Amino acid sequence: MAKIKSFDELKKIKEHVQSKVDLREKGENVDELIQVKVAMATCGIASGAREVMNFIIDECAKEGIENVVVTQTGCMGYCYAEPTIEVTMPNSEPVVYGDVTLEKAKEVVDKHIKNGELLDGIIPVTHKTIE
Repeated sequence: MAKIKSFDELKKIKEHVQSKVDLREKGENVDELIQVKVAMATCGIASGAREVMNFIIDECAKEGIENVVVTQTGCMGYCYAEPTIEVTMPNSEPVVYGDVTLEKAKEVVDKHIKNGELLDGIIPVTHKTIE
């Protein structure tokens, strides 16, 4: 195992492990939870997706929102609008937000995740997946 050279590296390892533990603990009833997926492909990371994901995790914890699972995903195909997040409320279609700043992430947590309100910045769905 490689040596940890900084506190930031240790924090990244902790976040990675904690997200896996949370997903495992909540994984059995994931359809009953609010799901937030953060696009973490190269373009998303370069645009600040890691900071957005960490902010959403911290903000949900701070607000005491326990019925949410935040995960990372690969490219969603919206490179022009990175960072992007997909929010899926239980029994609802997913909603994708683009150009998500920390301020926008706060608004998503406060309004969409807590109250189910849709916000400006939604990327329209142009196709459905084949089931």
